[in-house]
Amino acid sequence: MPHALVTGGAGFIGSNLCAELLVRGWRVTAVDNFHLGRPEFIAPLRKKPGFRFINADLLDLPRVKRLVCGCDVVFHMAANSDISRGARETQLDLSLGTLTTCNVLEAMRLAGVRDIVFASTSAVYGRARVKPTPEDYGPLLPISLYGASKLAAEGFITAFCHNFGLRAWIYRFANIVGRNGTHGALFDFIVRLRKDPRRLRILGDGRQAKPYLHVSECVGGMIHGYEHARDEVNYFNLAPRGGATTVKFIADATVRALGLKRVRFDFTGGEQGWRGDVPQVRLDASKFARLGWRATLSSDEAVERAAGELAGQL
Repeated sequence: MPHALVTGGAGFIGSNLCAELLVRGWRVTAVDNFHLGRPEFIAPLRKKPGFRFINADLLDLPRVKRLVCGCDVVFHMAANSDISRGARETQLDLSLGTLTTCNVLEAMRLAGVRDIVFASTSAVYGRARVKPTPEDYGPLLPISLYGASKLAAEGFITAFCHNFGLRAWIYRFANIVGRNGTHGALFDFIVRLRKDPRRLRILGDGRQAKPYLHVSECVGGMIHGYEHARDEVNYFNLAPRGGATTVKFIADATVRALGLKRVRFDFTGGEQGWRGDVPQVRLDASKFARLGWRATLSSDEAVERAAGELAGQL
């Protein structure tokens, strides 16, 4: 059976990916430093055959090399995915995104491991003038430090592939939602409404709209691409079946999931929720569809499902 190293394995997407790989019969080594990951996310996996968890820091290159040895593929999910936090702590995305990616690539080179599956982001497109945005859109001018870190990591990955014979699967995600979420509008709204079920402060004007993909479809898509795309560098948008979801819809879905009534929404105003936020995102997922995979849920359906899941968790 194949053996995967999943970085950020105790995080939101990483924990869901570990669970799905185990169901499919893979051996999985998960590594996390609990920056955003949670011990409870991997607690159900610890007793499953084929699973191993290691608490380690990816900035420790000798440790990373030891972790990589013996693996068939690295699913590199680790990053600071809290975009607004990166604007407050400006070294965070560089260290937890770009530098950790360089360490993973160098460890792979030294250990002779060829395959890397990378969690990138649609934030690399910045304020794209073409919508829906295809993978070959350019120039890529991200406006968040998170997007800049992911774009830099993509560059190091493609360079390592060219120079050292690695193969890469790069996924530019839509906004991912679902079980084990740790941040984002849906998560924040639930936390705020737990504290005050009568009022909800919402950044921006509520008309910001982005595509949302359920985490179960995100991990299924990543595995499908790894199994079917065979270029040296494979890069895809990973997006829902269609559409985009407004912040106002997310707030309404949260209220419904929590069973609340007569909640007052206080919008801060403006088209942008915070500096670095791209208020309008649409992704062209036709390239990945030609590989034989499409999401089954629309963006709104993904948000509704995730709202119910997180309301039960938080």
